[in-house]
Amino acid sequence: MIDHSLVKRFRQEVGDRLAHQRRLDQANGLPPMSGEDERQFARALISQVLEEHARSEIGLGRTPPTVEEEEALAAGIHAALFGVGRLQPLLDDAQVENIDINGCDKVFVSYADGQELAHDPVADSDDELIELIQILAAYSGLSSRPFDTANPQLDLRLPDGSRLSAVMDVTVRPAVSIRRARLGKVFLSDLTGNGTISRDIARFLTAAVNARKNLMIAGSTNAGKTTLLRALANEIPPGERLITVERALELGLDQFPELHPNVVAFEQRLPNSEGQGEITMAELVRRSLRMNPSRVIVGEVLGDEIVTMLNAMTQGNDGSLSTIHANSSMEVFNRISTYALQASERLPIDATHMLIAGAIDFVVFVEKRNDYHVGGTLRRYVSSIREVNGCDGRVLSSEVFTPGPEGGAVPHAPLSCLEELAAHGYTPGGW
Repeated sequence: MIDHSLVKRFRQEVGDRLAHQRRLDQANGLPPMSGEDERQFARALISQVLEEHARSEIGLGRTPPTVEEEEALAAGIHAALFGVGRLQPLLDDAQVENIDINGCDKVFVSYADGQELAHDPVADSDDELIELIQILAAYSGLSSRPFDTANPQLDLRLPDGSRLSAVMDVTVRPAVSIRRARLGKVFLSDLTGNGTISRDIARFLTAAVNARKNLMIAGSTNAGKTTLLRALANEIPPGERLITVERALELGLDQFPELHPNVVAFEQRLPNSEGQGEITMAELVRRSLRMNPSRVIVGEVLGDEIVTMLNAMTQGNDGSLSTIHANSSMEVFNRISTYALQASERLPIDATHMLIAGAIDFVVFVEKRNDYHVGGTLRRYVSSIREVNGCDGRVLSSEVFTPGPEGGAVPHAPLSCLEELAAHGYTPGGW
């Protein structure tokens, strides 16, 4: 067992020495260390601190840590400095899907096989848990994000790509949810392999992306919308310039230059403690249109940015992608209309429906189901694809892929743009 009190103490010592070196470099006019250089220097400092501790223990007549204990301490200190402390082993476990923390000692972990198990505490106190989240908020994303009584809500992307959401002071104890990003570089072939989509749907989606159709991916929380969005984005030719707009950086398309060498990632900026400096999602979508995009990808639509995004889709930026929360492919249109009513434009429902009809080509619905009769296996799969056909007082659409008898989706209604998709290699099967 690792001694977490020692980890906490040594993390403070190493952090102080690291900060001292930064100040020295700045005073001497030296450029700041790169992230990797800083990590290497921190490793040297950790070895130094542990060596001093071992000598101190011997001097006091006590047994110094063993090699194995020193290695565990070093890993713990490094994780506390640059990772997520005691959460790191969970993030290193490829089978972990979600981590829910209802206070430092109430930790529940969901696994890929559908199990949900209680886990050891991730901090010694709620105050320490809050401190950990504050450290992450200071160094994750494009700008420091406050997490305190004045700013009790936080969303950010962890270094491994996982999404963290935290709240304090609006709950009895601080609460944290981490949704893992287990598939960083993911392709439609991967989703075919794990049963999320059929080969026919994979061919259809590939053709739709290449034909520059605007796609809206819908589903419930944790249904796999972002994973499917990443896979679709990886079908976009590498010569195109992509601009992503997100509340908290999550897509990470700029992390794979071999797939997307020309990417600009925008992240919403929250207001500071004085309420100044906010840059909203709607403003970022508007700004993205001035940055010469081939396609605009909006990570998740949750509010008034929907009107700006739909306008972008109708202004020559075909091939755009986005996600939205909804309970069915048909409900997406009502959800968009609700968001549009809340926007500054206050679009009436009939105007919103006209905008939807001119902007969105397909709605792809991802379903999440726990098959308790098959040992509790958690399944995620595309169960419906709806084509937008026009507007006549309401959005006209047809379900071109409908839920199959054993999950998944099967061809249903004919495609109005079949010739266009056929030009990009799609031949429907089963019609």
